[in-house]
Amino acid sequence: MTAPSQELHFADAGEAADLAAFLARLIHYDRAAAVRLQAGGGVLAVFGRPPSFEVLAIRTARLEAIVGTEAAPDTPHTPNTPHTSAGAAGGAGALDTTVSAGEFADALDTARAARTTDGSESRDRGLVVTVPQAVTGPPWAGVLPPRGGWRRVTGPPGVDEVRGAVAAAVAEFRARDAALPEERRTRAERDRIGHEIWSRTLGDTGLPLRAVHAAQSLGFLRPVRAAAPAATGHGSGVATAAPEPLALLAAGGWLRLRTPYGSIAVRTQGLSGGLSGLSVTPV
Repeated sequence: MTAPSQELHFADAGEAADLAAFLARLIHYDRAAAVRLQAGGGVLAVFGRPPSFEVLAIRTARLEAIVGTEAAPDTPHTPNTPHTSAGAAGGAGALDTTVSAGEFADALDTARAARTTDGSESRDRGLVVTVPQAVTGPPWAGVLPPRGGWRRVTGPPGVDEVRGAVAAAVAEFRARDAALPEERRTRAERDRIGHEIWSRTLGDTGLPLRAVHAAQSLGFLRPVRAAAPAATGHGSGVATAAPEPLALLAAGGWLRLRTPYGSIAVRTQGLSGGLSGLSVTPV
């Protein structure tokens, strides 16, 4: 009998391509990266943790359905027979699993290649991707931000100012590294300088610079496309003329930088309760 699996029916192949690019960036920082997948309300949320940033990165994409496949017990050698699962519309609890980032990226690439080969690209905007088998998740995968209770806090400056802050911090690190005498140019000393710089906050927001550095490195601060769909799962999925560039939210001891292309979440002091998972629905 074949083990049951699930298929994700993406509403937009372009969003699936953006998700594949996000996974590629995570793998760049950690070839053995794992990601936690959660679906609800017609949206898939993918959680990852690039190790050098000490933050949680989230990318979402809209779903049309989640379809389960399983082999009938009395016909173990026949092809898997698809059936619509209880969470076919992406309802609460439809999907919650941790998988290899590399295997999920491969599944997305395979589905995109097959779609191009069979000529379906012009007929169907969506994409069907098989969810890889679950893996044992790293510790961070069990401690996600709260589902609700998010409130706006003093917002970050504009995208240009945020990019400028990252560029200034990178330039400072390089200058201080270059100024180190040879006998002190060690990994420990460089780590100390980096920790000092990236632990600073962005203005008076309380958001550590490492969070905006992660947003920049993962492609979340790139220019906003005109009429871009709400690809981060914080909108209705309907195209909008001018998506909100940046927003800063707080809940349950977490801060979250939300952009049109993904979110970065960090734990703050005084963490308390509500660690059942980040909402993938609008705040």
